Amino acid sequence: MQSQPDIERLENGDASQGEDPTGLPVSAADHFFNSSTVASRFLQAELELNARLRALSFGKPVRYTYNPLEYAWDTHRCYVETYCQDGQSVLFLGMNPGPFGMAQTGVPFGEVKAVRNWLKITGTVGRPADEHPKRRITGLDCTQSEVSGARFWGFFQELCGETHNFFRHCFVHNLCPLIFMSESGKNLTPPELPAAERDALLSCCDSALCQVVTALGVSMVIGVGKLAEQRARRALSEAGITVRVEGIMHPSPRNPLANKGWANIARDKLDNLGVLSLLTR
Repeated sequence: MQSQPDIERLENGDASQGEDPTGLPVSAADHFFNSSTVASRFLQAELELNARLRALSFGKPVRYTYNPLEYAWDTHRCYVETYCQDGQSVLFLGMNPGPFGMAQTGVPFGEVKAVRNWLKITGTVGRPADEHPKRRITGLDCTQSEVSGARFWGFFQELCGETHNFFRHCFVHNLCPLIFMSESGKNLTPPELPAAERDALLSCCDSALCQVVTALGVSMVIGVGKLAEQRARRALSEAGITVRVEGIMHPSPRNPLANKGWANIARDKLDNLGVLSLLTR
């Protein structure tokens, strides 16, 4: 696993001669970070986003900020290298991590059982420097399930059967990699931040999204929830990137409609968008 100083050195292009901070020989590290693969371009965009986000600061109501693209980089990289590939036409876009999903696993909507058992993600998960005592990071050993992630990946597992039936056409990403918590441990979404902090954060994330969409070459972005859909539409339009932007309902248990049968609602919407036929076995 790469430590935080190692990742910073990579972002700054500071690798000592003969040995790279990834632990790979220089030639192997150069291949990873400089190759023309979709996965390497995707990861490089995320490293650049990490560097920009590290320069930001957040005041009340935020007390704790976690970035799983730092302490869970190992498992996140496993996810991207395994599943991010040429030919994917649809990008499902969430807003930001949940405390028992991506915050634990480094995988978007990353409910632990789905990540371990269906996606087969492996790797080491560290811990953020400043943890809330009620929101500890236990990585792939986390015993608490995230409902949104269980619904999301469980739906596609039932629909697609094998992972390759999903990822040959689709990939999943979050607009913002940061999770925010109040003093009490309450999860805070980006729209709940003070306006200036929110705008600075989302400006960085919008730029990274444009990089990612360009790197993937997708033809459709599907926001999971209205916030992600609206932000993607605005960011890509302002950047002059011609990509179809649509949305599906968020599977959050906070949404009463999602609790009445999210899978059926999502299936009907994906059918209307012409995506269902890409995924059915």
